[in-house]
Amino acid sequence: MLTLLSMFYYICLRRRSRSGTRGEALTSRRAMESGQRATLPISVEVEQYAKEVLDFSSHYGSENSMSYTMWNLAGMPNVYPSSGDFTQTAVFRAYGVWWEQCASAPLPFRRTPKAFHSQDYIELAFEEPVYPTAVEVLETYHPGAIVQIMACSLNPFSQNPPTDVRWEVLWAEEPTKVLTPQARQFSPSIKQLSFPTNLIRVEVNSSLLKYYTELDAVVLRGQKERPILSRYRMPRIDICDLRDSDEELSDPGASFRQAGDGKHINLGNGYFDKLPYELIQLIVSHLTLPDLCRLTQTCKLLSQHCCDPLQYIQLSLQPYWARLSDTSLSHLQGRCTLLQRLNLSWTGNRGALTLTGFSSFMKACGGSLVGLELSCCHFLSEPCLEVISQTCPGLQELNLSSCDRLHPQAFTHISKLTRLRRLVLYRTRIEQTAMLRILTFCIELRHLNLGSCVMIEDYDVVASMLAVRCRSLRSLDLWRCRSLSERGLAELAAGCRLLEELDLGWCSTLQSSSGCFQHLARNLQCLRKLFLTANRTVCDSDIEELAANCPALQHLDILGTRMVSSSSLRKLLQACPKLLLLDVSFCAQVDARIVQELCGLFPNVAIKKSFTQ
Repeated sequence: MLTLLSMFYYICLRRRSRSGTRGEALTSRRAMESGQRATLPISVEVEQYAKEVLDFSSHYGSENSMSYTMWNLAGMPNVYPSSGDFTQTAVFRAYGVWWEQCASAPLPFRRTPKAFHSQDYIELAFEEPVYPTAVEVLETYHPGAIVQIMACSLNPFSQNPPTDVRWEVLWAEEPTKVLTPQARQFSPSIKQLSFPTNLIRVEVNSSLLKYYTELDAVVLRGQKERPILSRYRMPRIDICDLRDSDEELSDPGASFRQAGDGKHINLGNGYFDKLPYELIQLIVSHLTLPDLCRLTQTCKLLSQHCCDPLQYIQLSLQPYWARLSDTSLSHLQGRCTLLQRLNLSWTGNRGALTLTGFSSFMKACGGSLVGLELSCCHFLSEPCLEVISQTCPGLQELNLSSCDRLHPQAFTHISKLTRLRRLVLYRTRIEQTAMLRILTFCIELRHLNLGSCVMIEDYDVVASMLAVRCRSLRSLDLWRCRSLSERGLAELAAGCRLLEELDLGWCSTLQSSSGCFQHLARNLQCLRKLFLTANRTVCDSDIEELAANCPALQHLDILGTRMVSSSSLRKLLQACPKLLLLDVSFCAQVDARIVQELCGLFPNVAIKKSFTQ
């Protein structure tokens, strides 16, 4: 490894010599400053709120309303400086670690960089492009989720978009745990940009939060003219760009150099190349993908190890979404012949990936795929899904979450993936006909997410088909599925008795008076997670039935019910020793005093009670 360091140092010296010495750079900078300090123009700072929400990964609200949706981030604040749970704010779909602990959660990808923390994002367009001096986010409830703020060179309102779209990080940090849920104005120190921007991206990680984070508005401050002192950039060595040094690395005589006394000095790999192949493979497997690609350029031995297809059985490109292109996939194509799990979530938008580049990669590398993550991939089209169905016959997991620009007809191709076990269609435009076709042929489904799929007209028909065709179903997400009735729920409970997770949040057509929830508890005794969010009719009888029949229950959300008392909650907490999460927010008969008492009796359970000031 000493040889590698020596070679890198030699490359750095050569690059620095080309760009000038540090002394020359400082002299040049001082000359520029002294010549222009007296004539610096006065630049007025512009303050503007977001004009439009362009894209986002998830939200708590409905596609057909404004309550708790990301669209609330457009315009001036509605709530700030008030604190609490307000429907006029923007709320992401998940928080905490509860979702990661569920059986329906995908396994994490290896080689995910430690610096990549983002779980959700939102992109905002502003009226005027400026050189940013500050970005302020008004957080009104449980702050601390923001981990990265980025700016884009693209003007989303321009009629002539540039061919080269650049994203720059203005600020980034690890997730933080804020002790108070009170509102705050978050304004981190940001770096200067070399281009004006009116497109800002905010990325969040809510894993450390005790409840949903709520955002009210985003303010962009900046100057229309570029600050003079930021126009000069100190020459620096870019570790990411070693292309100019290829000739040094390919020099066949580089491992031997002649000393002054005429003797040859061996600068080879020493004993490193004598290590077992498997051991070097293990060492290399701990590198991130960019480091793996850089190490390929050092020597033939390490190039062989870094290009070994065994290093690319799992490949997550989501952390590099801002730089990924057709060219990137082309370079990786030859190494991914044994690829089994691929994560392309968030990638390819605004023309970065095309049908040609994606199809070429899938045809070369899709034969062994069992898992494919494509969340928020707006480059996808019907031909893309057709390519997936043709090239990935063994695919078992497919995530199309928030691919809301896919034409409804495109989803019919999923029915050809008959080995599917996990299918995520959250916030897509899938229609009932395509969904029934998928259920007809994909009978091995274990996990299905149909949350916020508003174009399915009759969920009773879907539930009936699930009960007949997918009896091995383990998890089902029907978040905000408004057409599900007691009849469809009864058929589902009778046919899918292995269900462990069931999300019926905001399914307002279900009425407890019909006995549907009690029937559900008697039939689904393996339940670990049950969300009955915002169903006002849930009552003590339903809770007592869950206590009697579902001892493995871990997560229960009954937010908003008016008919559950503390006595039935005590029975539930005593009968379900594995319970980890209980959300009783806005439950009329459960006040803060009762929650405090229950928390004292059952300290291992996170009992949630939100508030509004």
